[in-house]
Amino acid sequence: MKIKHSLSVLCVALGCALSAQAQTFRWASAGDIQTLDPVSQNESFTNAMNGQVYEFLVARDKQLNIVPQLATEWKQDSPLKWTFKLRKGVKFHDGRPFTADDVVFSVNRSKEKTSQIANYANALGEPRKIDDYTVEFNLAQVDPIFLEHLNTVYILSKSWCEEHKATKPQDFTNKEETYAAHNANGTGPYILVTRQPDVKTVFKRNPNYWGKIDGNVQDVIYTPIKSDATRLAALISGEVDFILDPPPRDLERLRSTQGVKVIEGLENRVIFIGMDQARDELLYSSVKGKNPFKDVRVRKAFYQAVDIETIKTKLMNGQAIPTGAVVPSPLGSFNDPEIEKRLPYDVNAARKLMAEAGYPDGFEVTLDCPNNRYINDERICIALASMWAQIKVKVKVNAMPKANYFPKQEKLDVSMYMLGWGGSITDAETTFTPIYRNRGEKGVGEYNRGNFKDDELDALAAASSKEADPEKRKALIKKVFLRHNEMVHHIPLHRQFIPWAARSNVTVVHRADNWLETQWVTVK
Repeated sequence: MKIKHSLSVLCVALGCALSAQAQTFRWASAGDIQTLDPVSQNESFTNAMNGQVYEFLVARDKQLNIVPQLATEWKQDSPLKWTFKLRKGVKFHDGRPFTADDVVFSVNRSKEKTSQIANYANALGEPRKIDDYTVEFNLAQVDPIFLEHLNTVYILSKSWCEEHKATKPQDFTNKEETYAAHNANGTGPYILVTRQPDVKTVFKRNPNYWGKIDGNVQDVIYTPIKSDATRLAALISGEVDFILDPPPRDLERLRSTQGVKVIEGLENRVIFIGMDQARDELLYSSVKGKNPFKDVRVRKAFYQAVDIETIKTKLMNGQAIPTGAVVPSPLGSFNDPEIEKRLPYDVNAARKLMAEAGYPDGFEVTLDCPNNRYINDERICIALASMWAQIKVKVKVNAMPKANYFPKQEKLDVSMYMLGWGGSITDAETTFTPIYRNRGEKGVGEYNRGNFKDDELDALAAASSKEADPEKRKALIKKVFLRHNEMVHHIPLHRQFIPWAARSNVTVVHRADNWLETQWVTVK
């Protein structure tokens, strides 16, 4: 027994020595975290990074199923009431205990005006503390995807936020600086060590984490590298272990590069173009005294002038699926061919529509676009500009980093804009309420950045949000899509693939929401 014990100690020591060489995980992508305040910006990359530090009551497993996290169990007592039992013994990174007070506080904080998940948080109703480890939610109306909405609300420490004057989310749009925007205190598997915006962010494993960590990563170093070529070179040379966004045109090269592997996968994300349909005169256009995008014929002409197959083959190297439905996953549209069908690419028909609308000679307009958020975002915008030139529209592409782009868009300081919408939720609800609805209170229509008003569409979408009967709800959802498509409130492009690339000694779990979970990463 003594010999066996000595051998086991030696093996453990050797194992530790070997793993110590591989416990730092260095990775990169084109853009940086927007903010460390986890509800100030609803951007998938920022959400995933904050998700290494902060946690939810319910989480996603490797297949995107809802599983317990800070809640251990729950029940739906009635159509308008849910009760949750909380995990005991959990502590925030600074040692504060996790209790029901933190849950109630976090849900209410997520409803604030400066929260970009306010429409999801408000759908949860009113949270109420029953005791230190029991929380009750009382809803104003039926929420068919209650647990999905709950999976968007990060849990913060009430006392920590009060101590640091961060009881409301950072007003990112107006460049507010808060303690929570640059510091973090969650219950998650990793602890923030240092944050240098646009330079480097470092995390370390939480030694007191309540859960089981499957991977072996102790330290995480994230570096934003905007240049595709530089990011690729860093992976090939071994300077980084992983890149989230390898350029599609370089995938074949990566597949044949020794020491590197490509991890394939379709992302739940749709890319589309929005247009200002509210102002009487566009902010950035040669047309004075009126707004051409108020005319559905102009919107339809722009749509029909898009050669989506060229974008798919030439720009995306086949790493995209064209769609006519503005929803991240075809599951959200029930894979319905009528909903998914695009308007045909037809330049002559587009020119005819422009002439009928009174713009036979086109006009000038600016298209705002990010250059480090979506796959080939700026290149797609430039390609669209050349396509729209065929209907005599002169498009100025105004591309910029996402840190500048999103605040500009949030202020509706746009005439045309690119947006991508995605995440782990495939149900249409979390697209309809923020994007299809008229802009209103409590986050409704927050991402309707074209500010269109369509009362018929709004009423249908609102009804689908609270319909408990699955078949009746499905019928309402289909009507929403068909109304939206008929009115061309957005120009859909495609759903993008999101292959990842890693060194051959790195194992990761690819999820369709493009969420890299560090606790599942192994570096050998």
